[in-house]
Amino acid sequence: MTRILCTALVSALLAAGLSAQQPAATATPHPDLSGIWSTFPGVNAVSALKRETADSQVVQKVDPVAIRGIRQQVAGALPWTPAPSYKPEFQARVKDLDDHQSKTDPVFYCGKPGVPRVGPPRRIIQLPNEMVFLYEDMSGDPYRVIPTDGRPHRASANPSYYGDPVGRWEGTTLVIDVRNFTDEGWFGEKGYFHTDALRVTERLWRQGENLVWQATVEDPSVLAAPWTMAPRMIRPSTQPLEESPPCREQDGALLRNDDHHDQR
Repeated sequence: MTRILCTALVSALLAAGLSAQQPAATATPHPDLSGIWSTFPGVNAVSALKRETADSQVVQKVDPVAIRGIRQQVAGALPWTPAPSYKPEFQARVKDLDDHQSKTDPVFYCGKPGVPRVGPPRRIIQLPNEMVFLYEDMSGDPYRVIPTDGRPHRASANPSYYGDPVGRWEGTTLVIDVRNFTDEGWFGEKGYFHTDALRVTERLWRQGENLVWQATVEDPSVLAAPWTMAPRMIRPSTQPLEESPPCREQDGALLRNDDHHDQR
């Protein structure tokens, strides 16, 4: 009987020791957003071709969906509206900038698009404590390094077009809080100017094999309310990134009109 009790006691102690040596259960890994994506620069795709001959003018519409990416409601997306709501005293300025885009839009003259106008990244490199976003854009090849290790925003960062980003995971969604912008540039195509109070929240998640990107813009200095853009679903791509040619705007002074530059 004593031998049986001793054997049972030893077995129980061994089992307890082995159990203590087992690694603790790990958290569910974050989804992998890395890869090459079939995105295009954040500027407007051509929506119409305008041809002028003498006094006649012909405008041919173009379907831009293949270039802009799909804008649609998808699972996990926030409610969105087509356009931001500016305070009454700024609405005339927005309209004037929009009516004369080819003269007023800094991007048309090699200005940086900034966030969120640059759109979703062309390539994502996902590391344990940070994300690297690579872009192809008409004004150059910007990149962004987004920490995801819980660090706060940099206190001494200089204001910039792409701001100071800090990322975090909310379940399977990467949420990026971007602050500390310069007051130059537009955050959208249609004269959407902003101040240095701009704050952008980007959200990225997987939808099957695709990537979904959505952004919310806040600027209490000029906007009546935060604006959430339509989500964009981006398909994976096998086309490698290519270095963009240098942007040298030499034709601006030769333009005969100054309307929307999404007409070519």
